[in-house]
Amino acid sequence: MSANSSPRAQRMAMLAASSATAQQATEPAASTEPSYICTSVTATTVESFLAEIQEAAASGVDIIELRLDFLTDFDPEQHLEKIIKACPLPYIVTYRPVWEGGKYEGPEPERLAVLKMAALMGAPYVDVEFKASPYFFADPHEVPLSTKVILSYHDFKQTPDAAVLNKLATAMRQAGADIVKLAAMANDIGDAARMLDLLRNKDGPMIALSMGERGQIVRLLAAKYGGHLTFAAMSPERASAPGQPDIGRLAGLFNYRKQSAATKVFGIIGNPVAQSKSPLIHNTAFQHIGFDGVYVPLLVDDLERFLAAFKDYDDFAGFSVTIPHKEAALRAAKDVDPVAAQIGAVNTLIRQADGSFKGYNTDWEAAISAIERGLAGVAGGAAAAAAAAAKNAGTPAAESPLKGRTVVVIGAGGAGRALAFGAAARGARVLIANRSRDRADALAAALAAQYGSAAAAAVSYEDLAGGRVVGDVLANSTSVGMAPNTEESPVPAAVAGQFKVVFDAVYNPLWTRLLLDAKAGGATPVDGLQMFVGQALEQFRLFTGGSEPPAELMERTVEESMGVKK
Repeated sequence: MSANSSPRAQRMAMLAASSATAQQATEPAASTEPSYICTSVTATTVESFLAEIQEAAASGVDIIELRLDFLTDFDPEQHLEKIIKACPLPYIVTYRPVWEGGKYEGPEPERLAVLKMAALMGAPYVDVEFKASPYFFADPHEVPLSTKVILSYHDFKQTPDAAVLNKLATAMRQAGADIVKLAAMANDIGDAARMLDLLRNKDGPMIALSMGERGQIVRLLAAKYGGHLTFAAMSPERASAPGQPDIGRLAGLFNYRKQSAATKVFGIIGNPVAQSKSPLIHNTAFQHIGFDGVYVPLLVDDLERFLAAFKDYDDFAGFSVTIPHKEAALRAAKDVDPVAAQIGAVNTLIRQADGSFKGYNTDWEAAISAIERGLAGVAGGAAAAAAAAAKNAGTPAAESPLKGRTVVVIGAGGAGRALAFGAAARGARVLIANRSRDRADALAAALAAQYGSAAAAAVSYEDLAGGRVVGDVLANSTSVGMAPNTEESPVPAAVAGQFKVVFDAVYNPLWTRLLLDAKAGGATPVDGLQMFVGQALEQFRLFTGGSEPPAELMERTVEESMGVKK
């Protein structure tokens, strides 16, 4: 080794020699390495820190991150060895300074000395900030090769563009990183695509993370794309970074350890999506039938921008689409199912062989069947309603209890259009109330063009709220009343009781303020769970290429998650 070579070059040469000697016998190829689940210990006193280590070890993770910077009573000489010996699992020693988002405010030489001390004590990993790497590697012989050095970079404001990210990754590798870690805030879900691109094109072990809800998919899909690890919290309220999932959901619901490059990705596109039960119902069903797919929440601000960002991700095979993107989904689809085209809204996108998407609408049959059962006084849960919807698909208007009834639809968006066209197809007269009157007028005109001038009309939202609109069925297609705004209702309580049947497309909570008011007023309430499960069953068939969905399991799973008792 040249005496003039830099400390970084010396470290790299040492690593290269070690790797050649080992002939990769102890280090699997990157493509076959597992992706680990790591959780962070962030207690503030040594005593509680030691207890939290044991809790972390029992939580089901593979690696524990020791965030020493959170400790307020930490004395390295007295406590470091004790903390390290308390770890029954592989661990990462992190001593993050405030200038990189951590808690440590002391001198840099002392901080870096602690990390080197941990390495000499046998730490499997130490996390060193990229900016500090020249000082940490000043003498490469101070850091044993048995310790993997994670060089990390964090941007808490934004995600750099692809060129900057790739340049950073290359520089970090050249600086002596055994593992490159890049974490950046996602201000749009398209930012997550750039982080996944890093993983797809990596040239060595890498941790790539998008912070924030818009970037959560990077954390959930790191195993599929070959990330060295992902971080998870021991419980939802203990997340150490924005968008961090909890261990139970990551390992169980999102099947993290069984993801592979072949795993197909599906998701719910909407804003908001945090409250959606779609990941729960679809992942449970996928795992039940052994389908190699994972279903994730996708917080999307602009549908066109999202699809453009992920246009090269052929394994993103299909999406459920919810508020406010159902009409945009219609425009995004190259091919559209005739029913969806007639309705003018799409709630399902399926990727075709050429990379384009075909749009479907699975809302309308599920919703209309639930309303029909309410009018007919038929008992039964969501699975029964969904079965009825499948059986009654294409039911002639003459056979429907909606024939000759007046249905008042609140909302003229995608779900409202599905309800309105479905009711009109069954022979009902449809009245549309929407806060934006021009959208109500447009929907009424579309219905009249299809079913005749007497089939539909727009009404004033103020007239509806004032009790001046008369009908048999009131159907809310808006998000008013959805958690967390559970005390809101689209109409006053007195108005809800004026109808025979009141349907609410909102299913979380199951008993919305609208349905409670309707029941108190003597109307028959029909909850949105019946529509939700019904449309999900048909989506499941589309996602899996025709597999029969486990209907009762899907219904029971959602009901149990909502505390519904039968």
